[in-house]
Amino acid sequence: MAWDVLIAGGGFGGFYAARTLARVLPPHSARVRLVSEDNFMLYTPLLPGAAAGTLEPRHVVVPLREELDRSIHLRLAKITGASPGRNVLHVRSLEGTIEDLPYDQLIVAVGSVSRMLPIPGLAEHARALKSLPDAIAVRNHLIRTLEIAETLEDGDARREYLTYVFVGAGYAGLEGLAELQDFAADIIDLYPRCRVTGMRWILVEASERVMPEIGPKLADFAVRELRARGIEIRTETTLDEVTAHSARLSDGEIVPTRTLVWTAGVKPHPVVAQFGLPLGERGRIDTDSRLRVKGLDNVWAIGDCAAVPDPARKGMPCPPTAQHAIRQGRLVGRNVASALGGAGRMRRFTYKTKGVFVDLGRRKAVATTGPITWSGTRAWILARTYHLAMIPGVGRRARLLVDWNIGLLFGRDTAELGRLGEPRSLGASLADGESGPDGAAHAGVVSAQSDQSRVA
Repeated sequence: MAWDVLIAGGGFGGFYAARTLARVLPPHSARVRLVSEDNFMLYTPLLPGAAAGTLEPRHVVVPLREELDRSIHLRLAKITGASPGRNVLHVRSLEGTIEDLPYDQLIVAVGSVSRMLPIPGLAEHARALKSLPDAIAVRNHLIRTLEIAETLEDGDARREYLTYVFVGAGYAGLEGLAELQDFAADIIDLYPRCRVTGMRWILVEASERVMPEIGPKLADFAVRELRARGIEIRTETTLDEVTAHSARLSDGEIVPTRTLVWTAGVKPHPVVAQFGLPLGERGRIDTDSRLRVKGLDNVWAIGDCAAVPDPARKGMPCPPTAQHAIRQGRLVGRNVASALGGAGRMRRFTYKTKGVFVDLGRRKAVATTGPITWSGTRAWILARTYHLAMIPGVGRRARLLVDWNIGLLFGRDTAELGRLGEPRSLGASLADGESGPDGAAHAGVVSAQSDQSRVA
């Protein structure tokens, strides 16, 4: 009898768990199914590059069907919960029907979402930088603010559009701001009025320094680099309120702005609460050091949604990083195979962070590799080399190389592609045309062709 192994989530943890199971399980001994809402894995460390136009957005994702073994069954569906007592995973299919998928072994790897706080106006007016649509939306919004500011006669109104506030100075916030500010600095010469007025970029962080995950020396280098570009860094400062036209900070300043990007941490995906599993203080699934959910023999949890004990920090869970999710995915694949009677014994998770790479744009970065610290251009080269080695697929690596080299030679594309994926309906096109049967139809076709030309 073949076992049913179900993987919930197609991010780093789920992807590498599936890869490992395909390699270590005996042929035809189990049916491995991976359930994901998307047919790709987002390589999140390259998300700021996609937002800043350094990389083509499709090149920072890994198509699951291309990179997974053919023995892995990919099922696109929305995960809505689970019933561990009945050994079923609840999903909503692409057609909208609710289904129960049975399993013998379940690996939960549903990841995380942006962590929200009860700040007035935050949900209504802030932008996230967590997913690929987020990144493209932020880039399009940045270009749109430049376009609007260029049309304004009033200097104060123009400055409001040219002020950009990022809240949260972890990896995502600092890299996102650095890349987008670099992008804006590259293209502002195309906007004469904006160039005369100038831009204002502000990074707000509640703790006493940026990037507490790395050493003070490298954090200080990053701060000096960003301040040299004119970026304001406000540590020990929080966001008190957001409106459509301003951001109020805890130091009392009201910053006129049309752009606030929220990157202040992550939390487990909300669906975790619907799995009926034991949760820790911050809503992450409680697991033991072998990645098995406490109290259950056939459910495992990895990645950002799991509180896996961190071997480097006693009593603390592993940080929600891609490095940890990848190693947990590989280990859980081996442990599940062992639980199904395969060769080898179950092992504990012992991985400790071996390196950190933070891209600052302008061919600058900070990095640690073991005990060695790097900064500047050498760290930037190391960071790109590391990501080139880590992203799965030869074709994906070739695309990254092409994108990076084209960017070095020809600069970045400044087109705003916000309408891609949201074409106008044929009815809307016809409604814009001339009156009369023949005239309306002709005008509608011309309008559609014109829109396509602008997009192309």
